[in-house]
Amino acid sequence: MGKSMAVRRLDLGYFIRPAPETGGAQPRVEPVLAYLVRHDNGLVLFDTGIGEADPETEAHYRPRRRALQDALSASGVALDDISMVVNCHLHFDHCGGNPLLGGRPIVVQDVELATARRGDHTFDELIDFPGATYEEVAGESEVWPGIWIIPTPGHTQGHQSLVLRQNDGTVVLAGQAHDFASHFASEQLARHATLHGVEQPLPPYPDWLDRLADFDPRRVLFAHDCSVWEPARTEGR
Repeated sequence: MGKSMAVRRLDLGYFIRPAPETGGAQPRVEPVLAYLVRHDNGLVLFDTGIGEADPETEAHYRPRRRALQDALSASGVALDDISMVVNCHLHFDHCGGNPLLGGRPIVVQDVELATARRGDHTFDELIDFPGATYEEVAGESEVWPGIWIIPTPGHTQGHQSLVLRQNDGTVVLAGQAHDFASHFASEQLARHATLHGVEQPLPPYPDWLDRLADFDPRRVLFAHDCSVWEPARTEGR
């Protein structure tokens, strides 16, 4: 376990999700968040912000970017200090800063990279750029002591989350496995109800929640929600 692990959230801007995509009558402004992980082995960057898009996508989402260099600098870090990049998935609002980090290993699910390279998933220049160095994984992987990649498919087939086994409790960087902490909480409750034998019908939940539960997470953080999920007191501590 990385005894000195620490996590810092980076604000990399926001975009406007149009009303037809929100399930309501109004558009929604969503933050774009990345996470800097300090580990005994070096610095891990989980997601890299909003990349440049085509005019149609720019008009559709109206993104406002904060430069990755500026966000890192506010944390006392430079691009050259980053040891490894992990992307939850390869949509343009999660891998936009990857081209700035050529030569650093980028850890991604093999199915996600294959999907990105088939087209209609992201923008080619954010995937295959000078110095792009991918470490493809197929499923779970402990990439550094105490840092686990866990597949959390749903938003994309190759979506993954990062599990950090800290001395003071496990932190999960869930990316866009859920859009909101409240959605994660709802599915956690559905899982508990199912495990407690509550009579159906009950809402479904993804199988990978069982795997995340094995790590006994104390906090779960998200890519497009500033809220943090923490377990209820009734769940244990």
